[in-house]
Amino acid sequence: MEQPFWYIIANPTSGGGTVEKHWPALERLLQEMGFSYSIQFTERRGHAARLAEDAILKGHRHILAIGGDGTNHEIINGILGQQAVPSQAVYYALLPAGTGNDWARQYGIPVDSRQRLERLKACRTTFQDAGLVHFLNEGQSGSRYFVNVAGMAYDGFIGKKLLENPVKNRMEYLLRVAQYLFEYKLSKARICFDDHVVEDFFYTVNIGLCRYSGGGMQFVPQAVPDDGLFALTFARRLAKWEVLLQTRRFYNGTLLEHPRVEGYQAKKIRVEHVGMIPTLLEADGEFLGETPVEFILLENALRIVL
Repeated sequence: MEQPFWYIIANPTSGGGTVEKHWPALERLLQEMGFSYSIQFTERRGHAARLAEDAILKGHRHILAIGGDGTNHEIINGILGQQAVPSQAVYYALLPAGTGNDWARQYGIPVDSRQRLERLKACRTTFQDAGLVHFLNEGQSGSRYFVNVAGMAYDGFIGKKLLENPVKNRMEYLLRVAQYLFEYKLSKARICFDDHVVEDFFYTVNIGLCRYSGGGMQFVPQAVPDDGLFALTFARRLAKWEVLLQTRRFYNGTLLEHPRVEGYQAKKIRVEHVGMIPTLLEADGEFLGETPVEFILLENALRIVL
């Protein structure tokens, strides 16, 4: 089978700078394994999305990302946001090199470069649903695509904190999550999904297409990437000591067994704040804004090279 020409977009700062450090060795490996490619390194926030858009406009149809979940999020926004070709016409692959690598975990994509490239040569593909989320940011309307998990309430609060003060590794991330728990104050919100309306004080609200976020946590264990539905999980008011006691459930897929946590699947979801305090939003680990927030499902929008 003839191998395609890959347009590579690499984030040199991913994984605490490991992409930049290991690029010479990876470049030798690409050449040794007979890949045809060009390479562009990202230079700033949002650059990966623009590079993906430009690549597609220039005729490239095979895009390989080297980076973490943030790089993945940006490039997918470039693919889904461009108007030159249907998004399904683009073959997208990720070589995971970040801190969490949660989207890659869903598909069992190896972090070992040689193993990943060997799988890439087979060019086995699948389609995944995507989400389009509309929100407010500093009073202005915004929208963004996402393909993993969006988090609101405490998750959005963490996302905003980490935007202001980024972490360098997974251990620091976990320490910050515990620290910010004691700073967070619950506010009331309303969740409208399909024919349901739920109004309460929520500790967390998660809308997922894939299962993993936050470095292997499973807030939406019921998520299926290509079933045409969002997975929705919300936790009502919980004592902070109870949140810490339930940490194991975040990782072992049993979160929905807790009596204060509910899980559903829905086609369309809207979240509004009740009162004066908005509910914050992040998606794929990127802080976006606040309520009112609307989630729209796009079936089979992304072609993934496994």
